[in-house]
Amino acid sequence: MNKKLQEKRKRIADAVALQKPDRVPIFLMQNYMPARTEGLTYKDAHYNIDGWIEANRNFVRRYDPDMYFMIDQPNQGDATVHEILGTVSVKWPGGSLSDNLPHQFVEGEYMLQEEYDHFLDDPSDYLLRVFVPRIFSNLKGLAKLPPLKALSLGHLSPNLFGMAIFDPEVAGAMQKLLEMSKPAADFVMKIGAAHAGMLDEGQLYAGGALTVVPFDVISDFLRGMRGAMIDMFQVPDKLIAAMEKFYPLLLGAAVQGATISGNKHVFIALHRGSDGFMSMKQFEKFYWPYLKQMICDLIDAGLTPMPVFEGIYEQRLDYLRELPAGKIIGHFDRSNLQMLQNKLGDVMCVAAGMPVSLLQTGTVETVRQQTKKAIEIFEGKGLIMASSTVLDEAKPELLQAWVDATREFGA
Repeated sequence: MNKKLQEKRKRIADAVALQKPDRVPIFLMQNYMPARTEGLTYKDAHYNIDGWIEANRNFVRRYDPDMYFMIDQPNQGDATVHEILGTVSVKWPGGSLSDNLPHQFVEGEYMLQEEYDHFLDDPSDYLLRVFVPRIFSNLKGLAKLPPLKALSLGHLSPNLFGMAIFDPEVAGAMQKLLEMSKPAADFVMKIGAAHAGMLDEGQLYAGGALTVVPFDVISDFLRGMRGAMIDMFQVPDKLIAAMEKFYPLLLGAAVQGATISGNKHVFIALHRGSDGFMSMKQFEKFYWPYLKQMICDLIDAGLTPMPVFEGIYEQRLDYLRELPAGKIIGHFDRSNLQMLQNKLGDVMCVAAGMPVSLLQTGTVETVRQQTKKAIEIFEGKGLIMASSTVLDEAKPELLQAWVDATREFGA
């Protein structure tokens, strides 16, 4: 194994185990920043995958973090796929956005409250024939397919599906799926090869697999935030039943993704569970049971969960104390560092310490002071230095100052 990679893996493992590593590790969520440092546009991240991969490779070589995280997911990546499908739930630079604006998710009520019964009765049928045609305008023809339960008719079902596929709109949707398959496959294979190549160079990718918790799936992608919030009051039992349907799918996808990639880190984006989004009572009922179970099940599968606690989680820290100790990397956005150390110092490795705003508007000296302060709070133990969120607009000279200071003060 590459010596540099060995050192980084041990450094991360020591931090996760709440031990003091040879120095505090650093985790960079570069996102669109390589476009700026390597002379590309944000548009290139979506239309020029070869150039984007090379830009990220050069970025990672320059700053040499212990872990990195880049834009490499199909829902964020190759714009050709989204153009073919007519995606309406995402906007991207070079499409409906200018060349140097980051991609944006277009939240909407793509599933109506009265459609819970259809979803609960047959999730696959609902998603294929109702949800997918709504978020991909060029797949509207799929709504004309017979219910998937019609396949239970055995040798009679080919006639039903054959008649449906003969419809020009259905045939057109099928053609769009075939058309997008090659660019989608090319994108995924190139990204996989890129991470493998960077691993050979001693660079450790943080996202072996990604998942979310059930409430966020429904709130982010199906009902929208407003719809999900209303559902907690109007149809709580149906909301919970839908989350129960989603949970094994989300867990299975995470375990499978980590197995295929050979990377045990599982990135868990958390969007609606922070202080202020829902009451403590609602958090206990709709969010925490599934988040806790997800983390524990991933640990039982031999994986390292990396939940990203977006926003502020200061009111939720006593819940996090229920999690297995020395098995998790908790990435915190804006929660108070001293409070995190006091509450979680004996429970989980904390990835935090650098507000992105400081890397945008600070000075070399203020960045160094913040780095030193964070390391001193944790006494260099159970800490991974990480930015509060993605580095898109960080100044390269301040990012370099942060990396240098982490290596200086964290040794």
